[in-house]
Amino acid sequence: MTTSLDPAVEITAPKPARLSRVAAAVLGAIRSFRSSSGTLPIGLSLLAFLVLISLVSLIWTPYPPTATGTGAFSSAPSGAHWFGTDAVGSDVFSRTISAGRTDVFYTVTAVAIALVIGSAWGALAGFFGGWFETVTLRLLEVVQAFPALLMALLVISILGPGTFNVILVVAILPLPDFVRLARAEVLTKKTWQFAEAARMVGNPPLVVLFKHLMPNSWRPLLAYASISAAWVCGNIAALGFIGVGIQPDAVEWGSMIARGESDVVAGAWWEALFPGLGVLVLAIGCQLVGDGIAARNRGEQR
Repeated sequence: MTTSLDPAVEITAPKPARLSRVAAAVLGAIRSFRSSSGTLPIGLSLLAFLVLISLVSLIWTPYPPTATGTGAFSSAPSGAHWFGTDAVGSDVFSRTISAGRTDVFYTVTAVAIALVIGSAWGALAGFFGGWFETVTLRLLEVVQAFPALLMALLVISILGPGTFNVILVVAILPLPDFVRLARAEVLTKKTWQFAEAARMVGNPPLVVLFKHLMPNSWRPLLAYASISAAWVCGNIAALGFIGVGIQPDAVEWGSMIARGESDVVAGAWWEALFPGLGVLVLAIGCQLVGDGIAARNRGEQR
């Protein structure tokens, strides 16, 4: 009789165990998040807020972002226009949340391109060394000899404004730092025991590099990517402010600040304030996330 009950026990018993392991893993992740550096949850919350309003702007805005004459010219914030209107009667709130979609997309795309290309390039330079590493370092020195905004203006003047060109320019600016950081990480860890063990079992060099070394180097790169995003979004706004972004009157925070800058003296502070706050919140959120990841890395290394 006990034998006939054993199969039922064997089938049903592991289910609660599996559920308890999943619940323990979830609770552990929550505790790890709560016990992490306070900057990380705050930064993630700010970025989540910006992403949320950007997604909302896809389906709803009080007024069309590009429409003019939706209210009195340069009217102060009110119930009809929460952030007021600009010099041509456009609703500043509608333009601000729609511009957030553009700036967040540009920032994430540019940093992702710089992270992927820079990490791969720097990893190859640090792993193989030789002439490739020497040429890489000399090229980076040439690129970094130019001020970032000056180089951006030079490239934009050659290629012309436009979405692709702006993303390409702002991705080039932080690229040397990603290359140097990835090179330093790989150069340090390629002599560690796990890398030597991967070579001894017969793995090809590229497998050792991208399967073993790079996965153990991603955390410093990710932390720097978040910090770099704060700088990238400022450069995007600067290009829009001086009129060499997507186009001079695009729905973008930098161009909105430029559009309302002349009216600040006349008392219309809201035209430039709210898009400026958008740039500030995005930069602070990225910086806090990067600081939080870096703090967690330092804690785990100790």
